[in-house]
Amino acid sequence: MVVEYQSGYGRFVMSTADQVKSVAETSKSSGGLVVMFSGRSGTGKTMAVKLLASETGSPVRRVDLSQVVSKYIGETEKNLSRLFKEADAADSILFFDEADALLGKRTHVKDAHDRYANQEVSYLLDRIQEFDGIVVLSTSSRQSIRSRYRTVIDVVIDTDD
Repeated sequence: MVVEYQSGYGRFVMSTADQVKSVAETSKSSGGLVVMFSGRSGTGKTMAVKLLASETGSPVRRVDLSQVVSKYIGETEKNLSRLFKEADAADSILFFDEADALLGKRTHVKDAHDRYANQEVSYLLDRIQEFDGIVVLSTSSRQSIRSRYRTVIDVVIDTDD
């Protein structure tokens, strides 16, 4: 059943809107919170992030990975550190769209480049866990997020339902 949610952010399956409201309430009473929105393209993942921002009163900071990831050793970590500090200062929701591309990066170590890529992902996961605000990961395929990464995710909302 599809109903219009009153916030003006469009049409939602009621269960998705209710889940987002529940997450917003949870975030007010907890330290950090990591939410994953999972669903096919066009099912409302980005709209759900906007709804979460509306419910919490926090701005959304969409993370552009092309601006964060660097080919130079140590620069990615510096960029992530700056990103999390700025988000903390502004009380922003950090939104990692297409997180499966990011969290699918960890590989078997064959050379120094693989080892460094794995270190970057580990650093990001550590920062996500330490962050006192809300981090949103969106993915079109929940199965693409490896189980070892799911340990940092507090809530999963399927927008396909």
